[in-house]
Amino acid sequence: MLDKVIDRLHDPAVYALPAMALLIAIEMLAIKFGDDHDERPGYDLRDHRASILTGFGALFSSTMLRTVALALYLLVYEYVAPWHLSSTSWTTWVFLFFGVEFLLYWYHRAAHGIRLIWAGHQVHHSSQYFNLSTALRRKWAQWFEKMIWLPLPLLGVHPALVFTMHSAHLVYGLFAHTEKIGKLPRWFEYVFVTPSHHRVHHGNDPEYLDKNFGSILILWDRIFGTFQPEVQRPTYGLTKQIETFSIWKIQVHEFGNMFRDVRGASTLRHKLGYVFGPPGWKPAEDGAGGAGGSEKRDGSGRPAAAAAGQPGELLT
Repeated sequence: MLDKVIDRLHDPAVYALPAMALLIAIEMLAIKFGDDHDERPGYDLRDHRASILTGFGALFSSTMLRTVALALYLLVYEYVAPWHLSSTSWTTWVFLFFGVEFLLYWYHRAAHGIRLIWAGHQVHHSSQYFNLSTALRRKWAQWFEKMIWLPLPLLGVHPALVFTMHSAHLVYGLFAHTEKIGKLPRWFEYVFVTPSHHRVHHGNDPEYLDKNFGSILILWDRIFGTFQPEVQRPTYGLTKQIETFSIWKIQVHEFGNMFRDVRGASTLRHKLGYVFGPPGWKPAEDGAGGAGGSEKRDGSGRPAAAAAGQPGELLT
């Protein structure tokens, strides 16, 4: 186990930590002493602290879970994969880039569409600010994130390469979490995820909910119909704000809400709905809804599930 933890020091995301710290400090000074003077402040030191401490906890959690995942994926790679792709071939790295990007897009969509996964992912959306420190606000419950890579070892990509590429995507994500960068050249905005695109993703405004899931490429959102341009400054955070800087409450509050809803449900179908339905799902006959600590709603006040399907029905 120790050698795996030490090996984690060679992770691109860990190498980038000093640069991240410097950029966060520079951005804070730019927000504080900038000349834009927006009535909505761009940071809160308590929020910064919560995001940074959450990030360190997530790094520890990720190291432990990645050690287990690597062992399992190595078994798949060695004994199940019909062939092994060369780690020195540029074609392998091109395939790996698009493979990681594609799987991340669909995982990200699932994280917004299945409450059990959303209960972890909502951590990243819980800040009411949008700055570089928000990129560090990651969930500790990362088991689903570590489970999505199975297709790549099955297709002959060494698992260590998969996690290295994923780390590179995480490093790119730092660039996308800022309000200090406006719109970029049109060609760049068309192909790549930019701060403008990701501001939309973090918005809780009805027109911005569940949009722009891409990691580095915005092309998947354009292809699969989840793209939304930034037309106004978003309102950040959850649709039901949790109003806390406690890193423990940030991590667990939605799991607690989900368990309370399940415990109070009268049928097995309703229990399953509260776990595997979309965030904000509730039985059709339950007008008041469940605990819904990070419930997502559309502009009419209905749960987001009702905006996409029938109220009280699981989406299929």
